[in-house]
Amino acid sequence: MGLQIPTGMAYDEWERSGRQLAGVLDSSSWWLGDWLVYGKDHYTDRYQRGIRSVGLSYQTLRNYAWVARRFGHARRRPALSFQHHAELASMPVEEQNFWLDRAEERQWTTKQLRGALRVARRGEQQPQARTEPSRRLEVAGSRLQWWHKAAEQLGVDFEQWVMTTLDSAAANALEDLGAPEACGEISGLRGIQALAASGAGVPEENARSERLAEQAPPVAVGA
Repeated sequence: MGLQIPTGMAYDEWERSGRQLAGVLDSSSWWLGDWLVYGKDHYTDRYQRGIRSVGLSYQTLRNYAWVARRFGHARRRPALSFQHHAELASMPVEEQNFWLDRAEERQWTTKQLRGALRVARRGEQQPQARTEPSRRLEVAGSRLQWWHKAAEQLGVDFEQWVMTTLDSAAANALEDLGAPEACGEISGLRGIQALAASGAGVPEENARSERLAEQAPPVAVGA
């Protein structure tokens, strides 16, 4: 009903006894599981009576038996606890071995193993983001400066101004071709298109920069 510790026990002895107790308690889960598996296989008619005699809940004993059956003696890792194995019992054998190896090599606690499994499952559930191919457009330097001034005058980010202006032009072109359904995504940008359209009237003094566009060296712009 209790543990009597002698007075004046040295620390090393106390620590060693704690490890021994932990080992016995953890081993008892395997022992009970093996005992239940044997009873289930050999005493089917008296199995339930034997379970009641133990005094533990049926669900607890059933879990012990299930883990013990999932991991034969040869596959149990002495360096890992019964709970480590219980965390992996529902997996295929190959995955069990993979996570047992990793937990043993990295000396994970049960909590650390559970966290690693949670992260792995979360990564599997997240769909891979589709990356769209990027393109580069060569633009004359003076033209690029002219566009920057237009965006600055409107008080919007340069890249936003470029994208919304192009989106607006594409939407108008597709609608003119009688294919409004082809620009469904763009048609939702009416508010932004209005902003981009207002940028069409850039300052008059910049018109001369447009005429000089072809004379300046081109600059690559990511699109």
